[in-house]
Amino acid sequence: MVRPVSIGQAGGMRLQRHVVVLDAADIAASSTFWARMLGGRVFTGETFHCVLDADGRWLLGVQYAPDHVEPEWPDGNAQQVHLDLHVEDLSEAHDEAIRFGARLLQVSEDPLAAAGFQVYADPAGHPFCIGWGHPSDERLKTQFESLPQPPK
Repeated sequence: MVRPVSIGQAGGMRLQRHVVVLDAADIAASSTFWARMLGGRVFTGETFHCVLDADGRWLLGVQYAPDHVEPEWPDGNAQQVHLDLHVEDLSEAHDEAIRFGARLLQVSEDPLAAAGFQVYADPAGHPFCIGWGHPSDERLKTQFESLPQPPK
């Protein structure tokens, strides 16, 4: 039986959203697949695509990983996925992550920039990113509504 455990923290980190990010050598194929699965659309960038669902919510990211090796379920190559946490205040989020047991793996080139990210590892070594400067859900929804409908 699973029992809930209090971790002594009310609320936790203040997030704008969380985004699961998939590695892929062909980000166009992966992001298009997931957009079709979710009935959504894709915002494209050179090395990162954002997959939004049918309501314009950002659910997945697909990042370019040129040396990506497909996972082999269940006993082969490890799965490659990480979580992006979007925050408004990097300093506050960084301090909380470190206090909770994270390790900083990659410092942003410019933590004072309008947008960026830093890479951390959880206590078991799983990587995750804390990013800032991302558009609000309202702005994403407005941009989403202006995109052409995907082919069926």
